[in-house]
Amino acid sequence: MICTVKQPGITGIRGSGLVFREKGSTRVQSRRLVLPSMITREKRSQRSLVSVQKPLHLSAVIGGVGNLSVRRERSEFVTCGAYEADRSEVEGAGASSPKVPSEAAKKVKIGIYFATWWALNVVFNIYNKKVLNAYPYPWLTSTLSLACGSLMMLISWATRIAEAPKTDLEFWKTLFPVAVAHTIGHVAATVSMSKVAVSFTHIIKSGEPAFSVLVSRFILGETFPVPVYLSLIPIIGGCALAAVTELNFNMIGFMGAMISNLAFVFRNIFSKKGMKGNSVSGMNYYACLSMLSLVILTPFAIAVEGPQMWAAGWQTALSQIGPQFIWWLAAQSVFYHLYNQVSYMSLDEISPLTFSIGNTMKRISVIVSSIIIFHTPVQPVNALGAAIAILGTFLYSQAKQ
Repeated sequence: MICTVKQPGITGIRGSGLVFREKGSTRVQSRRLVLPSMITREKRSQRSLVSVQKPLHLSAVIGGVGNLSVRRERSEFVTCGAYEADRSEVEGAGASSPKVPSEAAKKVKIGIYFATWWALNVVFNIYNKKVLNAYPYPWLTSTLSLACGSLMMLISWATRIAEAPKTDLEFWKTLFPVAVAHTIGHVAATVSMSKVAVSFTHIIKSGEPAFSVLVSRFILGETFPVPVYLSLIPIIGGCALAAVTELNFNMIGFMGAMISNLAFVFRNIFSKKGMKGNSVSGMNYYACLSMLSLVILTPFAIAVEGPQMWAAGWQTALSQIGPQFIWWLAAQSVFYHLYNQVSYMSLDEISPLTFSIGNTMKRISVIVSSIIIFHTPVQPVNALGAAIAILGTFLYSQAKQ
């Protein structure tokens, strides 16, 4: 680029075809242009030509036009600062900036994540309850869910559909406590749903934030703002009201949901510690979690229930339901992995606050759909308790942030 400076007459600074003149005047007195490493003197010729190999960005313009500013010294000098520009700056000046996803596109993407997450979770709960009604062996059902997900991910890695994670021994060590908590929470929730209605299990599980605050406060020593503690009142009160008015109340089912809440709180705590500085994506992280949980759960499932009970129950279920029972069992296993996988993938795209709100809305969709499909009898007081508990969960997610 050639930068020319004319002293007499109208003073102009030419660069890339642009001319800047002092506002409000048609003629400008002869002024000197002072550039780094180049000073003009009065005794020089009235025309001077400055050539540089790289383009110059002028940091000052006459009259304050554009991004340039002028500093006058004793009404005789016009001083401009200049620096060499990279080629990328010049080439990109005329080009359009890269397209940035609009807010509408982001909202659509998050909406797709939520819709998929909720739909998969609803389908899983429906088929899981059907299987447990016909085949009341929650330990084996939980094991099959983890085994199916692990097999799906192994096939995905082997066929290069998904990129296999790069892990080491330290990764598996930090994942182990997460897997233990995940295994306990998964089995406890399945045991609960084998004894009580799906809607009741999820109403009790909506009280998980209360366990999170209590564990963090009394075990980890963390403190929270007053609104967080106040939000626990409707959560605990709503869950208690729903439990008292539940027509098909069962203590094992109630305790299973409570243990699941506590286990998942510890899983979340361990996950935060284990995922710090970890480059494994959400999808692969959950895949590794499923595999390790499967290794932990299998011997306990065999010890608690055993192959003999499984074989006898299998024959009974096939005789009562028919071959359709096999489809139910496969569907609940596949959809369990898919909905958890999508939830972990969504964590990579959305904020924790958005995720907790989505989790609250997910429970509403599961409760409502299960009541409709299984014709669960619900008293008005019971429905009120569920609504209060879910509202408290929403207020907690707002106050926590």
